[in-house]
Amino acid sequence: MTTELTIEREFHFARRGRGYRKVLEEGPVPAATAGVRVPKVSRWLALAIRIDRLVRDGAIANYAEAARLGQVTRARVSQIVSLLNLAPDVQEAVLHLPPTDAGRDAVTFRELLPIAAVANWDGQRTLWAVVAARLPVTPGSSARGSGRRSASPT
Repeated sequence: MTTELTIEREFHFARRGRGYRKVLEEGPVPAATAGVRVPKVSRWLALAIRIDRLVRDGAIANYAEAARLGQVTRARVSQIVSLLNLAPDVQEAVLHLPPTDAGRDAVTFRELLPIAAVANWDGQRTLWAVVAARLPVTPGSSARGSGRRSASPT
């Protein structure tokens, strides 16, 4: 006599490691991986601040050493650190961009680099206002800037 046996189990596929191998894991998708993530430009700016702090504190000798440790080119580290040239209020707005639910980020690194290249903070604020105008408005979001103006560098 043969009886049918049915087993019901929740599982999901997760990517693990540098090779992005798919691994079958038991249970539903963890809440932390489903949905919201910090925009990449916010993470890049945070990394720029961290690298600059490490160089200033003497933990690493220079940006070339940071590139070597991070296994990226010196040019890439220069691009990342160039975000520190943004006006303080623009930096604050970038760090507080609303999380991304799905799809592409609202602001890209490619959009920020030309703004950071402008030497005048007022010019940067004008360019940032154009980018920030198309950002989605979320409750409690300060992505469009605080409205404060810091003194321009001399």
